[in-house]
Amino acid sequence: MKQYLQLCQRIIDEGTWIENERTGKRCLTVINADLEYDVGNNQFPMITTRKSFYKSAIAEFLGYIRGYDNAADFRALGTKTWDANANLNEVWLNSAHRKGEDDMGRVYGVQGRSWMKPDGSTLDQLKKIVDNLKNGIDDRAEILTFYNPGEFELGCLRPCMHTHTFSLLGDTLHLTSYQRSCDVPLGLNFNQVQVFAFLALIAQITGKKAGKAYHKIVNAHIYEDQLELMQDVQLKREPFESPQLKINPKITSLEDLETWVTMDDFEVVGYQCHDPIKYPFSV
Repeated sequence: MKQYLQLCQRIIDEGTWIENERTGKRCLTVINADLEYDVGNNQFPMITTRKSFYKSAIAEFLGYIRGYDNAADFRALGTKTWDANANLNEVWLNSAHRKGEDDMGRVYGVQGRSWMKPDGSTLDQLKKIVDNLKNGIDDRAEILTFYNPGEFELGCLRPCMHTHTFSLLGDTLHLTSYQRSCDVPLGLNFNQVQVFAFLALIAQITGKKAGKAYHKIVNAHIYEDQLELMQDVQLKREPFESPQLKINPKITSLEDLETWVTMDDFEVVGYQCHDPIKYPFSV
């Protein structure tokens, strides 16, 4: 919580006002933010200075792990995060590449599990990583990336948190995740949960100890209509201790994550928080 609140205060103290063309709003913005999560000691980074949630974030990332390209599949897991991008994005609705209702195209997990090669075959980035780590191999390129500029027009949205690099030191696994843009009051806790859970899951299925997760954000911002609530409410609250994330120990393979795992296999314990804050969301 301290590093989250420090970032919020840094944006307020040092940020530059930037006009965002997509939303038509101004953002108070800083460049380069580095966050660190102690996954090994299970200090789960859920925000405690307002009520926060975790299941939708983990459900979305589980959908990426499965390579889903349809918003209905994400809803079945327990998250509606792709409904609007799949069905309300005018550019995507008018695209010849859209296959129909709920289609997302070649975004996120599709790239991670079936990156298209020049010869028409596909590359499963995640399986290569899991196989290597299980065998104690770190070739310094255990990289999962969703960012494929050559196929942006084939999907409804460019990836925001776009690349994840695993590093194996002895029997301890670390993760560095890269994010190009972040709405700090609303979006950051969602992304924090995903980074933490991704390292915890991959460490568990590869038989490694979880170490640290490093979360690098390029453009961190607070929208102008969020600033008052951040300054006058959230930053004046005292944080509580971090909760813990419990993952079903029966999850032992990538195949488990691909098939039977649900949100019932995750639990947060020891979570104390302040009242919710209804921050405006910018579409």
